[in-house]
Amino acid sequence: MQLYTVTDTTRWRHFIPLLPKDAPIFAPDLPGYGASAAIEKHDKLTVGTAILSALLTEIKRTSSSPPPSPIPIILIGHDRGARVSHRLSVSGPPGFTIRGVCLIDIVPTSTQWQNHSSPAKSAQDISGYFHWPFLANVSLATRMITAFGRGAFLAEMLDAWSGTSPKGQQAFRSDGAEDLYKQFFAQDHVLKASCEDYQHGATTDVVAQEEDQREGKKIKVPLFLLYSEGMIGKRYSFPDVWREWVDEGVEIGHHALGEGIGHFGAEEAPEESARVVGEWLKALRG
Repeated sequence: MQLYTVTDTTRWRHFIPLLPKDAPIFAPDLPGYGASAAIEKHDKLTVGTAILSALLTEIKRTSSSPPPSPIPIILIGHDRGARVSHRLSVSGPPGFTIRGVCLIDIVPTSTQWQNHSSPAKSAQDISGYFHWPFLANVSLATRMITAFGRGAFLAEMLDAWSGTSPKGQQAFRSDGAEDLYKQFFAQDHVLKASCEDYQHGATTDVVAQEEDQREGKKIKVPLFLLYSEGMIGKRYSFPDVWREWVDEGVEIGHHALGEGIGHFGAEEAPEESARVVGEWLKALRG
């Protein structure tokens, strides 16, 4: 069975080596992020389709025999990669059978947007997600971030989203990761693709999710949620926030990362994250 991880490889540098050794792992950049080239559209279905196409190419290149049809995969994604994984798990990409999906530190996109206009949410909760509408304005955001300093903007965001655990911070900042992230974000195509990702998140992606809910199209495979107890876990009730997004009878596993671990759970707490995800993977594979 293929294990497919949707996100940049640097952010998973601690986590991947701790996963079970008996399943192949495909860990690409999202198109336009990291060292990867951008594609024409950055809605989550187009991005996911491009990544699965690359996976198929890699399987054919490295296999001595024809791949199975359909190819069984498990999706694991954090943040933007998790939104791609959510989209794929509902859309059912041709040529692949999704056996399970692990989503790290997100709630559904349309749920997030609804809370921008919810009187039940505090101004502090909403202001913490200011980047959602800001980055969605691609031209304005790219010019303002460039004027502010791309590295400085990224550093502000990493400081805001990472946790307070000293051990977590040490793991998160190790290996010169922040400098590498800044180098990537300084590239024109990465900044533009990042903003276009959020632009689609405010338009194409949220419209697709609203249509899914009206048509009863939900996640039909086992779901595992990994999240920061002290950050997103304070704003939403897990796993309840996902109940209406999965089919009846679908198993939802979940695990909260506490003790000051922030948004970057697999980077800040790799041992704990890999342990609980690894246990879920073993259960899926029997």
